[in-house]
Amino acid sequence: MDELSEVAEAIADPVRREILLLLRHTPLTAGEIAARFPISRPAVSRHLRVLREAGLVQDEQIGRHRRYSLMPGRLGHLAAWLGLFITRQPGWSQRLAALETEVHRTRRDRQLAEPDITSPTAPHSRKDTA
Repeated sequence: MDELSEVAEAIADPVRREILLLLRHTPLTAGEIAARFPISRPAVSRHLRVLREAGLVQDEQIGRHRRYSLMPGRLGHLAAWLGLFITRQPGWSQRLAALETEVHRTRRDRQLAEPDITSPTAPHSRKDTA
């Protein structure tokens, strides 16, 4: 299995995605992670093994406990691959910039099309009606 498929398969499970979210702030022991889920400790251990084998977390033996930490590098590869599809679609900043350009263009065109009513040479200026 290639790296992208392995990472995608590992993060396909919502429990594993939640574990990654927990580990993004600080390393945690297996017990600390398991305490946050309503599933058995062996089930959490299986999820941690999948994440470890996919290269998304690493573990370190500290006394009787295993401490897990996030290894975001392989997620970056998946994000870069996904970015190939996302960047083709204009984002909100690009859409808002295009809207701003169109608003300025419309204002300019209106100003050029309408006579300046304050100009002394305009046929319907206020000075002519006074």
